[in-house]
Amino acid sequence: MKKIRLIASDIDGTLLQNGAVSLEPVLFDQIRELRKNGILFLAASGREYTNLQRLFEPVKDDIAYLCLNGCLTVYEGKILSRSEMDPDTAHELISAFEACDRTEALISGLNTCYIKPKDPEYLHVVRDIVHNTVTVVDDLHHIPEPYSKISAYEKDNVNDLEEWQKQFGSRITVQIGGQKWLDCAPRGVNKASGFLQLLKHLQIDPADTIMFGDNDNDHQILEAAGMAAAVENAVPSIKAICPYTAKTVPEALNRILHGEELLQQ
Repeated sequence: MKKIRLIASDIDGTLLQNGAVSLEPVLFDQIRELRKNGILFLAASGREYTNLQRLFEPVKDDIAYLCLNGCLTVYEGKILSRSEMDPDTAHELISAFEACDRTEALISGLNTCYIKPKDPEYLHVVRDIVHNTVTVVDDLHHIPEPYSKISAYEKDNVNDLEEWQKQFGSRITVQIGGQKWLDCAPRGVNKASGFLQLLKHLQIDPADTIMFGDNDNDHQILEAAGMAAAVENAVPSIKAICPYTAKTVPEALNRILHGEELLQQ
């Protein structure tokens, strides 16, 4: 295998499969071993920074973070990039989510997320299942920081992506963030945009990277990486663009650490 300097992975559906809420302990040992070999691990997720830090607690200072689907990149405790949504568009989007009976809105901030639950159960979902740091507010149109990623939660799963894309897609990036989540980012912002900014800062050639993913919000970053690998449970559209496959990310990392090639599709 050619020289690799950075390995990135999506989290939900890729590192965390079949409803898992914590990472396999072997992954932390692998991340440390990769670092000894000059390979940086990047957590590339729609999740928030504080959420990812908790998830990767044993190695939280040894990895880089691509958060909020590319809206925020952090390395060694420093913010390398942060994208903001146009306020007028943000307010219109929030109003649309609040007016829709199917959706609960979530505003992602730097160290917390902001919600105004319609259903008390939603607070439980965000705080105790997603494990976000949560601030409940009276008005989502007035929060103490700029808008970046705005999400909608649909407890019966997101089945109306095209509807939201038709309404807002010309002004923002609208993608599926998971079965129950619709993620909206500033126009032109996705995991690939944050990824490329991070690589520029670290002076890493995209050709010297690997990305693992499973869902459509990984599409752009998989295309930007030097090697794209889909986990076995990836959606067909992602498998179609990935030359490589992996049953799990730890299985693939084990191959890399032993100097073996990734499995081809």
